[in-house]
Amino acid sequence: MASEEAAVVAKHPIEHLIDQSKYSKRILLKTILGRSDRGLGLVGERIIICGWVKSSKETGGNIPAGAAGRTVTVAEDVTCKEIIGSRIPHFLQSIVRVFVGDRVRPHGKPTEINIPVKNVPTVTYLLLNDGSCISSLQVVVHSSEALISKISPIGTCILAEGVMRQPSVAGKQVIELKVEKILHVGTVDLAKYPLAKRRLPLEILRSYPHLRPKTTVVASVTRIRNALTHGTHTFFQNNGFLHVHMPVITSTDLTDRSNTFQATTLFNKAEKIEDSNVMNDHGAINIEVVRAAIKEKSKRVQELQRSNSDKEALLAALWDLQKTNELALQMEAREKSSPGTSFQVGKVDFSEDFFSRQAYLTASSQLHLECYACALGSVYTFGPTFRAEKSHSSKHLAESWMVEIDMVFADLEDLMNCAEDYLKFLCQQILENCSDDLQLVSKRIDKASIDRLGSITSSSFERITYTKAVELLNEVTDKEFVTKAKWGINLAEEHERYLADEAYKKPVIIYDHPKEVRPFYVRLNDDGTTVATMDIVVPKVGTLIKGSQREERLDMISRRIVECGLKQDQYEWYFDLRRHGSAGSSGFSFGFDHMVMFTAGLHDIRDAIPFPRTSGQLIC
Repeated sequence: MASEEAAVVAKHPIEHLIDQSKYSKRILLKTILGRSDRGLGLVGERIIICGWVKSSKETGGNIPAGAAGRTVTVAEDVTCKEIIGSRIPHFLQSIVRVFVGDRVRPHGKPTEINIPVKNVPTVTYLLLNDGSCISSLQVVVHSSEALISKISPIGTCILAEGVMRQPSVAGKQVIELKVEKILHVGTVDLAKYPLAKRRLPLEILRSYPHLRPKTTVVASVTRIRNALTHGTHTFFQNNGFLHVHMPVITSTDLTDRSNTFQATTLFNKAEKIEDSNVMNDHGAINIEVVRAAIKEKSKRVQELQRSNSDKEALLAALWDLQKTNELALQMEAREKSSPGTSFQVGKVDFSEDFFSRQAYLTASSQLHLECYACALGSVYTFGPTFRAEKSHSSKHLAESWMVEIDMVFADLEDLMNCAEDYLKFLCQQILENCSDDLQLVSKRIDKASIDRLGSITSSSFERITYTKAVELLNEVTDKEFVTKAKWGINLAEEHERYLADEAYKKPVIIYDHPKEVRPFYVRLNDDGTTVATMDIVVPKVGTLIKGSQREERLDMISRRIVECGLKQDQYEWYFDLRRHGSAGSSGFSFGFDHMVMFTAGLHDIRDAIPFPRTSGQLIC
């Protein structure tokens, strides 16, 4: 065996050694199984690996030294009856001889045979995966090294040291690790482990976002997401963009307020006043909040009264409920005596809030990003955005990740060129660096996903105006749309999908939309009815990128603020960009989660993000 291992090493001299991780003693499996020789050059190497059990198989093993049972002397041509006799306990053998006699043949030469009386040792073959790649490493563990029942369940974490060798039996595995020492075992209770069954549907896995990364498909989607992240930074860094962090909390509301998350500490103030039972002029308190608290405290009291187990907790809960009821009575009395005060139901005085004004979780960083573009040239950001829309659509998240850019002295055509190049670059990066993961998701989820990525890299995007798109949709006779396409409204998803999937069968850039359906900060075209905007629509997913050329004219943007019914004082800081060294710019927003969905062929965006947040769902 040693000579065979030496021959293998000689055959792969360049790739024989492997670098150990800088910050860990273990070796990542991708550095073993991702080599061109699939690890053969490592035969004879002693390494430490860590991983989670994907499958296990137990077989009978060779009996090690010292594990044999007692030795029995019998004739050389011993019969089966004599072997059975030799297994009879010694104190019974004399009784047997009385009735049977000594049957050992006189001419037979005595010999010794080993009769094991202990359990036969076993060998367990584990497939371990550490998340660094799709492939798993076969690990061979002898029962003398570990309790097999503890290491074999699916999901068990194992840290082991051993020697790399070629499998003794030819099969799928090219290389395996013969374990010599188990350093750690993270056990699993199979009765309670939700991932014990193999290939659970993605919709079931959504109930376990903290555990689902251990599944093969979700792990592949995560590696694809990582590659898209790396590709994003690579593209913009290579093209002269600076990465800038943008705020999550903002005073600027770019969307309908009913679809924004408010950032406030007013509820904390209400709770403090309940606890202290002090009445003051905190206009931030809403009596409805207090009434809701009374309901919750009443339920708590009823639960304690039914259980009758903790009298001290019951007394404390009753006292708390009494104080809250007193607070409510005081607020109601104050409301009746002074109906114009800030305690009136529904009135909220945000001057008492943390920021002394209304604050929101950002829905877009475009305006803030423009500040840095006007000083640094071309900038981009990558972070979460928030929409409080109560939608259960397969393409909507309350918290989604966006890539947003802004570049000065760039018009709409420049922006379209940048967006197209960026999208093509990402697809090419995934095809080159995630081939194994793409093969898996193509097999398990969508067989056409790889072909779609290839078509984006090899074809030019179709560019049509919004007006032409509406005309084309109205000429369709072989398909009936739920919503009729007409000029002046946002195109529905079914319209965009038709253009990309059926009409052109490739990505489509739709530009120059009506000003009524776009934000105030986009540049008004000379026709006075359309604005310099663009959407990139791709097959299967729909819109991936939305962008525009910004309005640099102060008088025009002031007029658009009024037309959109917005408060001008909220945007004074934004007007300063036009007052002090104005520079025209263009930028876009890129739905990163939608790109993951498109790349992996996923049908639901909740499977594209590590921890999905949607209406009514917040597991961890």
